[in-house]
Amino acid sequence: MNDRIRITPIRLIDENGEMVGIVETEEARMRAMQLGLDLVEIAADVRPPVCKIMDFGKFKYEESKKNKANRQKSKGGEMKEVRLGRSMKIDPHDVAIRLAQARRFLIEGHKVQIVQNFRGREVAHRSRGDERMAAIIKELSDLGRVEMSPRMNGRRLTMIIGPDKTRVEAWKKAQKAAGKPELPLVPDIVDEIEDDDDEDEGGEE
Repeated sequence: MNDRIRITPIRLIDENGEMVGIVETEEARMRAMQLGLDLVEIAADVRPPVCKIMDFGKFKYEESKKNKANRQKSKGGEMKEVRLGRSMKIDPHDVAIRLAQARRFLIEGHKVQIVQNFRGREVAHRSRGDERMAAIIKELSDLGRVEMSPRMNGRRLTMIIGPDKTRVEAWKKAQKAAGKPELPLVPDIVDEIEDDDDEDEGGEE
């Protein structure tokens, strides 16, 4: 950059992104200096090397913002798991709490894997699990869409719901207009439910 560019001539791109052509490095450097900008080498592996007149500080700042946005976008694509208890015997209130958790994940941009476990003889009545999954799909339809339909794997019935960007944005706007928080509250009782499930693990066979 600037005085550290030793090779001459160079192929110059001006401050407006227009190709100027091949010029002497000192001429390009003086032009950048007169504009209060920097001469930056952007393609060093070609001959002559390509240099551009730009505000390097602003360029680095914009790159930093772009990289941060990309990292956040990448992070938003995580898969979150929401378990509906250790068996079909989960209280409707507890299901509602799990759904609040799933809604929160979708609003944050995460995919959600819903898991319904069956215990003992419950596995013979898969239809009950399908009915529960159908109800959940309907409940979350204002925020997401089904990416993997319910499927059985051993004693686990799972499906994946991904966030629908348009629906999520509409939800956020509606919540803001109503003076309500974007993210639903998820009580700490979720952890307590998990503990209770663990204690009941050895119950029905």
